[in-house]
Amino acid sequence: MAGTVIEKKTFKSGQTFTVVVNDILYEPVQGIVNAANGMLAHGGGVAASIAEAAGCALLADCREIVAQRGRIASGHAVVSKAGDLPFRGVIHAVGPKMGEGDEEQKLVRALREAFDLAEERRWKSLSFPAVSAGIFLVPAPTCARAYLRAVREFVAANPLSRLREIRLCLFMGPVLEAVRKEWPRAFGD
Repeated sequence: MAGTVIEKKTFKSGQTFTVVVNDILYEPVQGIVNAANGMLAHGGGVAASIAEAAGCALLADCREIVAQRGRIASGHAVVSKAGDLPFRGVIHAVGPKMGEGDEEQKLVRALREAFDLAEERRWKSLSFPAVSAGIFLVPAPTCARAYLRAVREFVAANPLSRLREIRLCLFMGPVLEAVRKEWPRAFGD
């Protein structure tokens, strides 16, 4: 299922960025991003859905990553196996919690790292969910600015990237509305 397209931007480089309403587990992409916490514990929301669907391999891989690297700092991303999911891997982007300071910049950095990890793995397509907008309480307008800025910056810096398609996968609600409102400012469309 490809979801419902809300917005789509094709850049001069030919890369595309699409905002869709869909369940990230059914995205037609090579990899997905998980909205993670620093311990890669998947207690609720999108993270719990991904972990449940992926099964033991993803959970074991996440435990191993944390055992080797320690807690993943806000604003960073790591990649794990996809387990039972039909993707090449899952990238865990650790967005900031409201109140840590510099939330928008940390969110942009976490997503840019996620895109870079996808590029390093030669993935052609990647979908990411709302990061930091749920239990981390970063306001929807801040998240929307960060999501669109992260994509815009990545494409500008990597026009020849193998990562040709980036999708923002959301549910109906305030984050989607904030993205729709921010879209013309970000892309001039």
